[in-house]
Amino acid sequence: MSIKDKMKAGFRNVEGGLFSKVSKADVGDAFVELAKNGVTLMGWADPFTPDATIPEHIKEVMIKSLNEGTSSHYTMPIGNSELKIEIAKKLKKYNKIDVDPKRNILITPGSDIGLFYSMMPFIEQGDEVMVPDPSYPNNFLDPELMGGVTVRIPLYEKDNYQPKIEEFEKRLTDRTKLVLLTNPNNPTSTVFRRENLEKLANFIIENDLILVVDQAFEDCIFDNIEYVSMCSLPGMWERTVTVFSVSKGMALSGFRVGYIVANDQMMDVFYGSAVNVLGAANTVAQIGTIEAFKDSSFMEEYNKIHDRRRKFVYELFKSTPGVSILKPESSFISWLNVSKLGDSSDICDYLIKEAKVAVNDGKAYGKEGEGHIRVVHGCLKNDEDAFDALRRMNEAFIKLANKKGIK
Repeated sequence: MSIKDKMKAGFRNVEGGLFSKVSKADVGDAFVELAKNGVTLMGWADPFTPDATIPEHIKEVMIKSLNEGTSSHYTMPIGNSELKIEIAKKLKKYNKIDVDPKRNILITPGSDIGLFYSMMPFIEQGDEVMVPDPSYPNNFLDPELMGGVTVRIPLYEKDNYQPKIEEFEKRLTDRTKLVLLTNPNNPTSTVFRRENLEKLANFIIENDLILVVDQAFEDCIFDNIEYVSMCSLPGMWERTVTVFSVSKGMALSGFRVGYIVANDQMMDVFYGSAVNVLGAANTVAQIGTIEAFKDSSFMEEYNKIHDRRRKFVYELFKSTPGVSILKPESSFISWLNVSKLGDSSDICDYLIKEAKVAVNDGKAYGKEGEGHIRVVHGCLKNDEDAFDALRRMNEAFIKLANKKGIK
């Protein structure tokens, strides 16, 4: 009997790269090792990596706290009080929700653990969690690690990956407990429209479900598309847990600071068990994040860069033989359909060898991700470095298309 046979069912098939090849960029160290061989890594949603990005005003307060020694101590597991006050200001201005920083915000050591923690109180053995597909890989695995069942709700390219309420309705059972969204969606960059979210909100309310929504990519929306926080819709504050991050829009991924927003009843439970599960976010990182919220003007430059990059990506690949792309609607990721060129896993391997660029296999993002790749065009601070890597990809695609007779 293997030791894994003694593990919970959700963990038994999880692999970390010690005994097999794992293609996910954030599992094991195989992806990082590629950089040592001159491969450009465009598979981590870590803005401008590996280049330095911490603004000076944030660095100054962090260095001061280190010199004074205050950062060597714990912060309370529910988070720095001043940071929560600054977040509450942002939530009112941007997300159109008015919250009490002492009752409705919890600081987490990154949004990944925040996402997992948000579902923990709700998921019991056999509970079903509805997850759009394609979506963030953790959205599929997290419910299963808790003993739940992931129910995939397909999103289609022909619909611009907008959720269709009919797809939710026909998969509803008496075991359905929770809906889990990432909006804007990762990997497609799609911003879910108000009309579709209102229909989904009605579905959730009518069937007495819980919603957990990951809004990590909310800070950078293009083309004047309206962004709607689900918890701001009528009847949804009472049943929504929202997860946020400073890793994406603020490009502070290494800080490992996220936050959860929820109503008093849910937050009372989150506060009470935070020390058991979360511990606390890094003290000096929270100090730096306070300054990031006080003066977030640096994000304007970042959004301009992301806008230039997504336009470049779209113009570059929209007429590439064997490749199709929808114009990215948010953030710094692009989603390419390469199914005409071959299997997406093979395409990823081909790009490493031919273009010296590593991207994400769409299969990691759900069944609907087969035949696609995710490209993090927001890596590298210098535009030309990023453009050069993207051009190498395009040349490799054209070469492969010519070989296959695709025009």
